[in-house]
Amino acid sequence: MSLAYPAHRGTLALAGRPGYDAPHPGTPSPTRTQHSVTQAERRDITIIGGGPTGLFAAFYAGMRGASVRIIDSLPELGGQLMALYPEKYIYDVGGFPRITGKDLARNLIRQGTQFEPEVHLEEQVQELLRDDEGFVVQTSAGRYPSRTVLIAAGKGAFSPRVLDCPGYDTLLGRGVEYHVRDPARYRGQRVLIVGGGDSAVDWALGLKDETESLTLIHRRDGFRAHAHSMQQLQDAVDAGTVDLLTYREVRAIHGDDCVTGATIFDNRTDEDTTLEVDAVLSLIGFRPDLGPLADWGLDLERNTIRVSPAMETNIPGVFAAGDIATYEGKLELIATGFAEAAVAVNHAVHHIDPKARVNPGHSTNLKVFKDREEAQPAPAG
Repeated sequence: MSLAYPAHRGTLALAGRPGYDAPHPGTPSPTRTQHSVTQAERRDITIIGGGPTGLFAAFYAGMRGASVRIIDSLPELGGQLMALYPEKYIYDVGGFPRITGKDLARNLIRQGTQFEPEVHLEEQVQELLRDDEGFVVQTSAGRYPSRTVLIAAGKGAFSPRVLDCPGYDTLLGRGVEYHVRDPARYRGQRVLIVGGGDSAVDWALGLKDETESLTLIHRRDGFRAHAHSMQQLQDAVDAGTVDLLTYREVRAIHGDDCVTGATIFDNRTDEDTTLEVDAVLSLIGFRPDLGPLADWGLDLERNTIRVSPAMETNIPGVFAAGDIATYEGKLELIATGFAEAAVAVNHAVHHIDPKARVNPGHSTNLKVFKDREEAQPAPAG
């Protein structure tokens, strides 16, 4: 599809108040809302993606006094942190020596929803249309007018890479999984993990002390996991808590109502071995797919969107941040996404209202937070 770029600029929906004053923030739980095209209100910024970058963008936009909408295809906010890696530890987010994915996501949800953004979950974004005041985002469930759009959708929709073997499809969800939601589910079980990346190695290390037995197989002898994790894996193999088999692939997964075993083979000799297992974790990665976003007329580089230093795409008024955005020197880190979200939001605010400052200053000096602190009761003493 082709896009005619909107030239409309106006005032922020919440402007008219001096400085960057915004509604008194609370910490509400995100609510799902549904609107028809006639009911949906125009928002200043529609954020596509409810992961770490999108949530921080929602917070920052609220801090700037902008009205915000979040749209995500998942059933809950938090993105991949909640959907795929809730129990994994994250070490490279400032202020947290280590924190699990789910705890970081919960903190971000609390922070990102304190200015009460409109949240739409389990909706797939389909089209980006223009109108006289900006854009209309078409999803699988509605049409949402917006003055600007911020794409913070990670690498787009992710589809798991699957094992091409009998039993995978029929036993998926009944012992076969492509991610770990609840580690306690595998306590006392015989588990086979397939994969050679960080996820496979990390979960082998994370589950080895809970399972009755744990076998990790990989189709070659080279791994893509961090060196420190590989040393820990070698220590676990030496201690006998992990059985590591390289040059192995899955021939078939066995079971009727649940997994009872798996046949693996040596891809050098084609020799089969049958293992008695209760669970098969296929942790072989995901295929990123931009889906309909690829047809929006954006300047794409593989599965990412090229942006300017202002995090603006080639379409004026459409910004991108996080893993989906690319530029020279890009680092794909959660911490990077936070900074990009702030840059994108500040420039989106300026796009809507050219009189608004791009740099709002430090949050400690903003009136919205001073008002909140003054409204809090003094501690008893």
